[in-house]
Amino acid sequence: MNFFPVIENKRVLLEPLQPAHLEALLPIALQPALWTVGALHIDSRAGLEQYIANALAERTAQTSIPFVVTDKKEQRIAGCTRYSGIALAHKRSEIGYTWIDTALQGSGLNKAMKFAMLQYAFEVMDLNRIEFKTDELNTQSRNAILSIGCTQEGILRHHMITSKGRVRNTVYFSMLKEEWPEVKQRVFGKYDF
Repeated sequence: MNFFPVIENKRVLLEPLQPAHLEALLPIALQPALWTVGALHIDSRAGLEQYIANALAERTAQTSIPFVVTDKKEQRIAGCTRYSGIALAHKRSEIGYTWIDTALQGSGLNKAMKFAMLQYAFEVMDLNRIEFKTDELNTQSRNAILSIGCTQEGILRHHMITSKGRVRNTVYFSMLKEEWPEVKQRVFGKYDF
């Protein structure tokens, strides 16, 4: 499996995350609105350095494929995302750790990115299942996941402790390989990605 893929469509470019991306990502990562709900909280240069180091260590361990996200329309770096929890023996992965500049939220960038990642996961990586999870309190994320055709599977109670110490309930969603052709047409067919 390629742990350094480049994935793109007309709107988004996903390139392997590297330490050199720190400077471009820092002003985005320091937007407090990105971290109001969720397990992560980046509030310093050191915090972003640690985030990148952790992502790269997971790539080395072949459990994640982290990306820097470039908005091709705006011609600038917009944030991060990754395939995580990769279980090749079971042909599954999660799409997560997504954070995008607040100025670009609602612009269609996230939908273009999820389309590119789902298409690559099912059509190139040949995975059977993609998972998404989010904080029960993150209504924006829950709605976004449902809007791309995923199925809510359930809520894991007291699943995680956030960086702020709150005990979090986590909502799980998934999409299966058999569902992808219909979702690709019904959900994404109206877009010109």
